[in-house]
Amino acid sequence: MFESLQRYCVCVLIIYTLTPAVVETKAKNVLFIMADDLRTTLGCYGDPLVKTPNIDQLASKSQVFLNAFAQQAVCGPSRTSMLTSRRPDTTRLYDFYSYWRVAAGNYTTLPQYFKSQGYTTMSVGKVFHPGIASNYTDDYPYSWSVPPYHPPSFRYEKEKMCKGAGGGLHANLLCAVDVAEQPGGTLPDLESAAEAVRLLRGLGDDGDDGPFFLAVGFHKPHIPFRIPQEYLSLYPLDQMSLAPDPEVPEGLPSVAYNPWMDLRLREDVMALNTSFPYGPIPKDFQLRIRQHYYAAVSYLDAQVGRLLTALDDSRLADDTMVVFSSDHGWSLGEHGEWAKYSNFDVATQVPLMFYVPGVTFYADWLQPGTIFPFVDVFDRSEHRFKAGHVVRNVVELVDVFPTVSYMAGLDAPDRCPLVSFKEELCTEGDNLAYTFGRLERGKDDEDIAFSQYPRPADVPQVNSDLPLLANIKVMGYSLRSWDYRYTLWLGFDPNTFKANVTDVHAGELYMLADDPLQDHNLYRRSDHQRMLRKTSGLRQSLSLQKRMRLQLLYLTAGMKKSHLKP
Repeated sequence: MFESLQRYCVCVLIIYTLTPAVVETKAKNVLFIMADDLRTTLGCYGDPLVKTPNIDQLASKSQVFLNAFAQQAVCGPSRTSMLTSRRPDTTRLYDFYSYWRVAAGNYTTLPQYFKSQGYTTMSVGKVFHPGIASNYTDDYPYSWSVPPYHPPSFRYEKEKMCKGAGGGLHANLLCAVDVAEQPGGTLPDLESAAEAVRLLRGLGDDGDDGPFFLAVGFHKPHIPFRIPQEYLSLYPLDQMSLAPDPEVPEGLPSVAYNPWMDLRLREDVMALNTSFPYGPIPKDFQLRIRQHYYAAVSYLDAQVGRLLTALDDSRLADDTMVVFSSDHGWSLGEHGEWAKYSNFDVATQVPLMFYVPGVTFYADWLQPGTIFPFVDVFDRSEHRFKAGHVVRNVVELVDVFPTVSYMAGLDAPDRCPLVSFKEELCTEGDNLAYTFGRLERGKDDEDIAFSQYPRPADVPQVNSDLPLLANIKVMGYSLRSWDYRYTLWLGFDPNTFKANVTDVHAGELYMLADDPLQDHNLYRRSDHQRMLRKTSGLRQSLSLQKRMRLQLLYLTAGMKKSHLKP
């Protein structure tokens, strides 16, 4: 009798563990907020310098994923991957110049799925990457109920708008401006915030007019740093510091290095006459780049605050889920690199948080009040909010689609088969609903994120950051666990979209407990040749992700035996 009861309890426990939590949510609407090139430089992620009170306030009422990673550290591929819940090898988009419905498969997107379930879906700003990658329409009408809104002033973003010392205009990287002197007296993110606020107020006035999915994409902190100049005052240069590891690591394979060409093409950076590809930016200019990035993040925070306050004012905050994330991170001098275009954490790690009324936050109905009061960063008072419920285990942006769907009360898409080009609706991510409403029980070694980045050659060249599909010769596949980052640079055929697992150009292995900044590559010091021989006999049908998992297990087991340290 006791043994039968024991077996029954074990079975129930296993089912409970493997099944997503049955979450009763009050969220019938979704506000989906995307930043551009935003790393985890936020107060709620532990940055002691940055001033982001409005995003931090959102985090205090949200579930915050501390280790979320993008699938590719560049805008178009990352956004397409997240919004379809398919990895770049399935969307077949590694640059900006193909549309997944034509090049890969007719995959259903996150907003398209909500639209099919009766939601009114709307897009403001940069949600999909514009241009060929979204069919020049931001995937309208598939994904959106109405044509997407783009801020008119964005047309000036790449023009000569930055005033120099002599008063002339330049196309600079550093471009803090007097907004009143800009065309129309505005900037793109100010316009996007205003349009989103207008929509939210209208949705609130409409009452029970059906659920909505509103996606708002801000352009900052993407370069150029064309931002209101007053935000620089929040970060005096004498309070700025260089990256803790500003040198190119000695053991970094040349194929892994990102030569940050998009910065080099800006007039103020060209004037520095920095040698290609490894020549460092002068330290005083590095400090100014970091100052402008931080200022751009605080400017972004203010726009997010405007949205959240409008959500409150429209009486929608108690039945609207808010999702906040970014397409990828951005290097600020770490490893001698700038911008994105790599597999390091600073380029692939993103903020990810979910505010779900009735799950992550309970409003006090006895004492109703504003959930998201706007916090003015310039009032000089200290506004610090601790993140709400945090998850430290590793997650990915391909997890967003199934998680948002489930938490909104819809069915999460089924898991994709190994080959899914003909599957319109499925996910290559995980439904993270099981993480809500329960305490995390320490690290889970099974939680893995996969990223990748293409290169045209083994050594840095001018198109290393953004090679066209036809020029891709090497693909860097990177596995991130709680303890390690493991990357293999493999030969890649752009005609077949296939990597050759036997053609290994280079490898990287970082032990994060001893080397959190990923400066000491242990790959060559590990028994990697023997590992490659041992795993060469694995069946060809085995996915690359599973193959690399097994390789990492083999490598790290050998490291533990030899007590290998950075």
